[in-house]
Amino acid sequence: MPLDQKRYLIEPDHEVISVRRQCVLLGLNRSSVYFQPCPVNPVTLELMRRIDEQYTRTPFYGVLRMTAWLQREGHSVNPKRIRRLMRLMGLEAVYPKPRLSNPHPGHRIYPYLLRGVSVTGPDQIWCSDITYIRLRKGFLYLVVVMDWYSRYVLSWSLSPVLEVEFCLDALERAFHVGRLIPGIFNTDQGSQFTSTRWIEALRDRGVKISMDGRGRALDNVFVERLWRSLKYEAIYLNEYESVQEARSGIHQYLRFYNEQRLHQSLNYKTPREVYLEHSSRTFQEETVTQGIHSLP
Repeated sequence: MPLDQKRYLIEPDHEVISVRRQCVLLGLNRSSVYFQPCPVNPVTLELMRRIDEQYTRTPFYGVLRMTAWLQREGHSVNPKRIRRLMRLMGLEAVYPKPRLSNPHPGHRIYPYLLRGVSVTGPDQIWCSDITYIRLRKGFLYLVVVMDWYSRYVLSWSLSPVLEVEFCLDALERAFHVGRLIPGIFNTDQGSQFTSTRWIEALRDRGVKISMDGRGRALDNVFVERLWRSLKYEAIYLNEYESVQEARSGIHQYLRFYNEQRLHQSLNYKTPREVYLEHSSRTFQEETVTQGIHSLP
């Protein structure tokens, strides 16, 4: 269940169950119940829109280049302000430098396991990433879980804040949608993906954990391509007014991406066709090997 729907179920004036207990029962962080997004200054929103568009075109632009570009465009900004906004948006330049990602100081970092790995079918490797989604009067964060082989988006979730709950929400739904549990799950080193709850959710299912190396954002290249397609083909063409409007628009685009958008790298098939075709073949091979002759 999406976070906003869980928040809707909270009854602050319930006579028997406290808000704290309701949050526990729903698996909801109590702080998110009281979260009220503050209106963002229109000038700041415009800067964030310009930064988002330019970063999508030139992901190698860091704070100094982005500041210089904005100044050439007529905006009176300094590096300190652009650094704060890019950090808020979760954007960092794609080139080697110290402290590229920001894991929690107490969280363990796992090695990158995909170098030299031959990807031969669906559910061998899944990956996940978060991106910034602009609204007319605010912004959201979007997380997806994708199958590497087929580029099939298994699940996604939106949130107004960067908390681990909406990532776990997408992860749990991906486990219900996927035909098999993946062998490896790859993410960046962000605090959501290095958190204890995320790691335990993967380890409890026997999934090997892989994380992008520092300065190697393209280790998760297929999700980066999805972000580019989503923004140019949906986000930038629409001015979403509300969370509900953004949710509907993103849902329609990701459904188009999975079921209709032809991919040259997939021999002009859709991600869903490739995922289901090869997943069914793999499932049949495994059931025959195990002596099971009837499919569910």
